[in-house]
Amino acid sequence: MIDHPIATGRGRRFVVAGLAVAVVLALSACATGPNANPRDPLEPMNRGVSRFNEDLDDVLLRPTATFYRDTVPPLVRTGVSNFFGNIGDAWSTVNNLLQFKVQFAAESLMRFSVNTTIGMLGVLDVASDMNLERHREDFGQTLGRWGIPAGPYVVLPLLGPSTLRDTAALPIDWRGDITTHVSPDAARNTLIGLRVIDVRTNLLRASDVLEGAALDKYSFTRDAYLQRRRAEIFDSGKEENSDDGSDKEEAPAASPPAAPASR
Repeated sequence: MIDHPIATGRGRRFVVAGLAVAVVLALSACATGPNANPRDPLEPMNRGVSRFNEDLDDVLLRPTATFYRDTVPPLVRTGVSNFFGNIGDAWSTVNNLLQFKVQFAAESLMRFSVNTTIGMLGVLDVASDMNLERHREDFGQTLGRWGIPAGPYVVLPLLGPSTLRDTAALPIDWRGDITTHVSPDAARNTLIGLRVIDVRTNLLRASDVLEGAALDKYSFTRDAYLQRRRAEIFDSGKEENSDDGSDKEEAPAASPPAAPASR
């Protein structure tokens, strides 16, 4: 049985909380000083949240992901990643349609159909063997494609880097995620937890490189995130031009490699 998350009290609270965060961030952005980074006017608050997330990662997420990597066979881990990637293809189909990317939507739908059937619910990535390319899209990217500015950069507790626009899109992405419709609650929560572990495990190597390379890890992460989101929205940045505070603004170069900074 599948329950619609927005129809439940928990789902409504999630949507209200997401909208409240967006409003608070918008008001906070208007109250920043003249010397603030135009893309990151909430930097003092963001750095505090980033430190909280790093501490939580050190205590819980990284050790769990490391244990998962070291104990679960690679073939099983690949199957788990494929399974969640297949779920993502379904929502990517919708967002590609909303962005009028008909070919990408068709390929995403074909990927989902092939992997769900022949690939045993996506555990096997048969579609990639058929040269069907994955086109990841979310509602934040769709809003950006529609011309809605990114707004200020923000670091969310637990969720990490975001922007005002991407934060406002979270309730829609939550609603469009097949995983959140699973019932009973125990099964849904297990899937969500497993996906968190899968994502963090796949980032272990990148986070190790970041620890050793970034002079200012916060700035490096912020710049990399904003550049990546622009590339995702405009398909590798082909349509970018200059504008203040929007996706089209050119980001400064990421921090050069240096010795890791102490916290």
